[in-house]
Amino acid sequence: MTATIINGTAVAERMRNELAAEVTRFKERHGYAPGLGAVLAGDDPASAQYVRMKRRACEQIGIESTAHVMDSSSTQAEVEAAVRQLNDDPKVHGILVQLPLPKQIDEEKILQLVSLDKDVDGFHPINIGKLAMKGREPTFTPATPTGCMVLLEEVGAKISGANAVVIGRSNIVGLPAAMMLLKANATVTICHSRTQDIPGIVKQADIVIAAIGQPEFVKAEWLKPGAVVIDVGTNQVDDPASSKGYRFVGDVDFEAAKEVAGAISKVPGGVGPMTITMLLHNTVKAAWRIAGE
Repeated sequence: MTATIINGTAVAERMRNELAAEVTRFKERHGYAPGLGAVLAGDDPASAQYVRMKRRACEQIGIESTAHVMDSSSTQAEVEAAVRQLNDDPKVHGILVQLPLPKQIDEEKILQLVSLDKDVDGFHPINIGKLAMKGREPTFTPATPTGCMVLLEEVGAKISGANAVVIGRSNIVGLPAAMMLLKANATVTICHSRTQDIPGIVKQADIVIAAIGQPEFVKAEWLKPGAVVIDVGTNQVDDPASSKGYRFVGDVDFEAAKEVAGAISKVPGGVGPMTITMLLHNTVKAAWRIAGE
C-alpha cells in the first residue's frame, strides 16, 4: 500500500485564491484592505525570514502589512509600545508577535497585551484557555495546528472517535493541536521526551501529528497500517548530493512511512504552506469581525 500524499501547497493555493476574492470584497465595501501588523524583536534569521514570508503572502492576496522590527537589545517597554500602537491602529486587524522573543522580554505579558479582536495567532491566554475548555470556543486558533486540522479534513480523516497521537508538547504546535483534536472528539495522547515506549503508543494511533523537531524521528514500523500522518517538522540535514549541500526533511521517515500510512503530508510542501494561509484566513476573519460583519 502506498499512502495518499497530502499536498499542503495545493490546498493552500486554493484557499489563498478564495481569500484574495474575500479581500477584494472587503476593500470594495470599506474602501481599505484588511491589515496585519507584525512585531519582530531579536536577531534570529529564521524569525526574520518567517516575517518576510508572511508579509509577502499578505501582499500577494491584497492584505496590507506593516512591521515593527527591533533588535535583540529591545526592552520590554519598547515591545509593549509596538503592540499597543498596533492595537490602537484601526487599519490593523491582526497582530503577529513573532516568537521566540529575546530572553529579557516577558513573552506572556506581551501576548496578553494583544487585543483579543486582533489575536490572529491565537496565542492570547484567553484564546488558549477557551481552546482547552469544554463548551468554549476561541475567537482564533493558532495557525499551524489549524492547518493540520484542515489537512486532516482535506484527506477525509475520521477524527471523531479516532485514537490520535501528538508527538511534541510545544505551546505553538503540540499542545494546541492536541486540544483541537480533543474538541473534535478524538481520544488524544501526547508524547514527549519523558514518554515511555513512544513506538508502542504510536502503533495504536489512527492519526499521528509529529511536531518534535527531530529529523525522521518517527519510523515506518511504528505506524498502524492506514494511519493518517501529519508531519509538522522542518529539519535541515546534510546532503552532499544537493547543490546547496543540505535538504529539508520532516519528523517522519517519509519514504518508508508512505508505504504503511493511509495518508501522509510531505516535507516541504505539507503543513508549512498551511501555516501562513491560516494566518491570512484569521486576518481576513478579524477584519470582518472588527467591521461588525
